[in-house]
Amino acid sequence: MDMPVNVPVDNPNADTEWNDILRKHGVIPEKPPSPTPIIEEALGEARRLAHENRLEGKDLDELDELEDEEDEEFLQKYRDQRLAELSTIAQASNYGHVYPLQKPDYSRDVTEASKQAFVVVHLTSSLGTNTESRVLTEIWRELAPKFGDVKFCEIRADLCIERYPEKNCPTILVYRNEEIVRQLVTLRELGGVKTTQKDIEALLVSISAISASDHRVLPKASDQQDQPRSSIRSGNKLDDDDDDDWE
Repeated sequence: MDMPVNVPVDNPNADTEWNDILRKHGVIPEKPPSPTPIIEEALGEARRLAHENRLEGKDLDELDELEDEEDEEFLQKYRDQRLAELSTIAQASNYGHVYPLQKPDYSRDVTEASKQAFVVVHLTSSLGTNTESRVLTEIWRELAPKFGDVKFCEIRADLCIERYPEKNCPTILVYRNEEIVRQLVTLRELGGVKTTQKDIEALLVSISAISASDHRVLPKASDQQDQPRSSIRSGNKLDDDDDDDWE
């Protein structure tokens, strides 16, 4: 009976004549292809896309500043794209300010209104000492004119939901198509009292209330270094079981 022979192999991946003979006879496996060409191809594709998309996120003023650096036809393509975006936003901008709510009108002003657009509700604290609630009120006032296609609303929590816990204020409720699609209890997930406009904008993007490619949320060239601090995680459940009071 033939006995197996142990063939000496120092390095099966080495490019040697001996290893080529062993591979030919199936003694050692074929050498895996080098990843270098694949990596170089991926880097080249990344550089190509970066060059093609170098004007993404620039507003009309920033595009005008590039007239001496870029091809006019290429610039005009992006100008037309920005103008089309602005026109679409203008047609959908039916709001533009913060709407104070009354409980008897909640169903009409929030639930039914959410058939037409995203509606974001701030359940405010009844205490002037609640810093998070005051921070969110100011952010609401800043974002409502910027995102006129989203309806920003406010109502004092205890006037909306009887015995609503003060510790849960502020609470954010997001409605679309008559359903609550997102809720946050306090601003803990967003940064607490350090919550910023960018944090709320990131929330709106995460629920598709606004597009991630919307020029209103894309950083301009002047503030490319600014990065959103928080990430939006899954929502918390409200402590109050009185769901009927929201609809």
